Amino acid sequence: EVQLVESGGALVQTGGSLRLSCAIFGFTHDDYTIAWFRQTPGKEREGISCILRSDGRTNYADSMKGRFTVFSDNANDTVYLQMNALKPEATATYYCTADLRPYCVVVDGIRPTQYDYWGQGTQVTVSS
Repeated sequence: EVQLVESGGALVQTGGSLRLSCAIFGFTHDDYTIAWFRQTPGKEREGISCILRSDGRTNYADSMKGRFTVFSDNANDTVYLQMNALKPEATATYYCTADLRPYCVVVDGIRPTQYDYWGQGTQVTVSS
């Protein structure tokens, strides 16, 4: 059974940085995709980035480029999301998710319907 566990969310001040972690369990191969999304109450989930576990290739939603970096530590089965220069509008619950296929693409954004498994989320709050 595939499981994803996010951690690292916190309360930070504007301009601060955070690194979120997504611990991955249950895969017996590395030919799949991990993506990060975020969501605020009353809004749809917004795709941030995705990464192919097999070779580390990444892709980002246009609106997220330059502010987020996704990378993988395959030895520890963990994918990270580095967030720098945070602003209050980054306040949200952040989720990692897995697609069982190696399909890290951005077509009109990163679509949550593509993904099969979701973590429970981790809260990021940026104070002004």
